[in-house]
Amino acid sequence: MPVDTQQQTPPLGQPEPSRNEVQGTSTHRWLIGLALVAVFGGIFAYGVLDRLRTSATLKKETAQLAIDTVLVTKPRRSSPTQEIVLPANVQPYITSPIFSRTNGYLKAWYFDIGARVKKGQLLAVIETPEVDQQLQQSRSNLATAQANLKLAEITMNRYKELLKTNAVSQQDVDNTIGTYNANKAIVDANDANVKQLEALQSFENIYAPFDGVITARNTDIGDLINSGSNGNVKTDLFHMAQPGVLRVYVNVPEEYSQVTRPGITAMLTLAEFPGKEFPGKIVRTAEAINFTTRTLLTEVDVENPSGQLLSGSYAQVHFKVPGRLSTFVIPVDTLLFRKEGLEVATVQDGKAHLVKVTPGRDFGNNIEIVTGLTGEESVIVSPPDSIIDGEQVRISEANTGATSP
Repeated sequence: MPVDTQQQTPPLGQPEPSRNEVQGTSTHRWLIGLALVAVFGGIFAYGVLDRLRTSATLKKETAQLAIDTVLVTKPRRSSPTQEIVLPANVQPYITSPIFSRTNGYLKAWYFDIGARVKKGQLLAVIETPEVDQQLQQSRSNLATAQANLKLAEITMNRYKELLKTNAVSQQDVDNTIGTYNANKAIVDANDANVKQLEALQSFENIYAPFDGVITARNTDIGDLINSGSNGNVKTDLFHMAQPGVLRVYVNVPEEYSQVTRPGITAMLTLAEFPGKEFPGKIVRTAEAINFTTRTLLTEVDVENPSGQLLSGSYAQVHFKVPGRLSTFVIPVDTLLFRKEGLEVATVQDGKAHLVKVTPGRDFGNNIEIVTGLTGEESVIVSPPDSIIDGEQVRISEANTGATSP
């Protein structure tokens, strides 16, 4: 601040200040001005520095916020055995329609639907008057032929004796032998005809071919029974099933065809028996993949001694097959669907890495990964769609450990 060195005239009645007093006053004012400059300069410098610090802090926080915070999970190795649940059809071990082998009218039937019968029990009787008459005629023809054969035999023997005394010629003997042989052939033919008609007559009685249950009765007394020998449509009189052992047929996907082998235990479940399982076992497979469905037809036998399970039911078969130890299970929300294919994002050294994977079975919330993972990765759960390979990420502090899918 400039110092006023001009002499000021003191007011009247006051003594004139000395030179030292004047100089002291000027210095004081200069110091005050310098102090004000320093104060304002300090305030200005503090403001600038604070602004710079705030800007640096803001940039740092912005950079930190720009890093995605993610949750991670560890892939879970799949079980050594896999449980497969497939729909199935329940069928009796033996099922057969019972047809008539002769024509006629139904005279009587003895069992209705639901009846349990033993092998050889009489189910029905058919009236066959035409067959009865034909059999009677054939027996009469057989008796006539046998009588002629007896006469031919006596004549042949007599001529052989007369030939010894040369009472007849050899030609006459040969004629009697020929007559005998012809009559014998006629007897054989008539006997065969009688046996054929007797067999047809035996078909009048319908017997149960095995132990089982009558599941259908398609005829009644007085119905015309057609054996089908004349080309007409045949109608089964009864339908029988053997439910003591049930055949359960399952179409196994081609993926599991190599591990589906006879001897594997299976469990059968039905809607009408909630919470109950029926044990069974795979007994055979078709040993060929169906070209249309790409499945392997498999038969599971289930014991049903009490008949509790009904044939024709819809069921589900649960059976365990050896698993592939190299597969892993992860949540479905870890998958990224991109044009490059199916990928998952993993975290390594604070950076995201995209890994291509091959899916296996879909378990709903989880999915099987056949190839692409080793089991040591930290897989990001619900990764952002914009995530790229090498992007810096931060694992959330709430992620207290490797979570299981």
